[in-house]
Amino acid sequence: MACICRECGAIVDLAADRLHDRAAESGRARSHDDDKEWHGQRCPHCRSPRLLAHPELHDLSIGHVDCDAFYAAVEKRDRPELRDQPLIIGGGHRGVVSTACYIARLSGVRSAMPMFTARKLCPEAVVLPPDMAKYRRVGQEIRQLMGELTPLVEPLSIDEAFLDLTGTASLHRMSPARSLNRLTQRIEREIGVTVSVGLSHNKFLAKLASELDKPRGFSLIGRAETLSFLAARPVGLIWGVGKVTREQLARDGIVTMGQVQEMPLDYLTQRYGQMGVHIWHLSRGLDDRRVDPEGAAKSISAETTFDTDIADFAALAHELWPLCEKVAERLKAAALAGQVVHIKLKTAGFRTVTRQVRLNAPTQLAETLYRSGSALLHKEAQGDWYRLIGIGVDGLHDAVDADPIDLADPDSDRRRRVEAAMDSVRAKLGHDAIVKGRSLKPPK
Repeated sequence: MACICRECGAIVDLAADRLHDRAAESGRARSHDDDKEWHGQRCPHCRSPRLLAHPELHDLSIGHVDCDAFYAAVEKRDRPELRDQPLIIGGGHRGVVSTACYIARLSGVRSAMPMFTARKLCPEAVVLPPDMAKYRRVGQEIRQLMGELTPLVEPLSIDEAFLDLTGTASLHRMSPARSLNRLTQRIEREIGVTVSVGLSHNKFLAKLASELDKPRGFSLIGRAETLSFLAARPVGLIWGVGKVTREQLARDGIVTMGQVQEMPLDYLTQRYGQMGVHIWHLSRGLDDRRVDPEGAAKSISAETTFDTDIADFAALAHELWPLCEKVAERLKAAALAGQVVHIKLKTAGFRTVTRQVRLNAPTQLAETLYRSGSALLHKEAQGDWYRLIGIGVDGLHDAVDADPIDLADPDSDRRRRVEAAMDSVRAKLGHDAIVKGRSLKPPK
């Protein structure tokens, strides 16, 4: 039984029979600060109980690294006085929880929960607004450490990423598992936040594994136990299976991946179409997606929650414009352009509405985003009351493809030059040095 100490990184020789029994019971490897987890055994070098053992420990190479309560962890790092207090990161009374530290989670606070609910559950919590610029900086610092292990890093968000460490053992003179364990130590020591790691033989299983033992966890799912591990898990854990699909499957009596494993592919395809093919493969742990650094950025967006619900189109459009400017700024900073514009609305009853339109060419311009977004908004703003609005782009391209001259729109080049001039002024004098009139006009 391969085993390493998560504290000092040493390869440890433990009682293989007892470790095997424990691993067989759990279907995975786990490490806790609990002596009972490994029957009281400790690392002979540093005496730590944080031991990681698995028959395939040194054979697996697809990792998923996920920061633990990232926004809250960064704030606690920068404000040590908050270390032992419940902390919620979110926006205002009518906003939602961006993240909550693990102390606050003990009271039932969860991400995406309305702030007024979170405050009722944990009235003693400290509440801070998110500082996205700071979180992006810290996320980039973590990304740089990942890049020292392998060039195959695929970020999923600001605080999580897939890593493919296949073939890196000879370079680092250690297995991917040991490299990832060393990475967790560097992140904790140099960045000041903690992460949880999942390690397996494909992306789907690696991401599942990283959720099994948070915080500061390190879990593995090997090839040999893939089917048995997945069998008892709910089918809703399969990425892409949302509420509607989950309810449809439940009506047909399908609630676990084990049930899907017993069904023929032809039946699932006939019954559920392409989704049937999808769940058939992932319920068996079959996922051939590569870790793709180029496929990391999927979309760029911004949203805001109102202090009071809004139904009027003009008022909604007034809130939309600064979001368009934010998205345009982020596109330009990343040297990207988006071709699919989408808006997001959340009703007073928390129902989410999304609409999108594909442009003839990719854009970086706030004005183009606003024109497309407001056209989509006009179709939806028919009297319903909304608490949130957002706009974003996907279908991302390199900036060199952005906003070509459109002969069918003689004003397109003028709008591009006007926005470039505004960007130039703002770069020298600040964002508020020059604004468009619609930023100043209050809605009627």
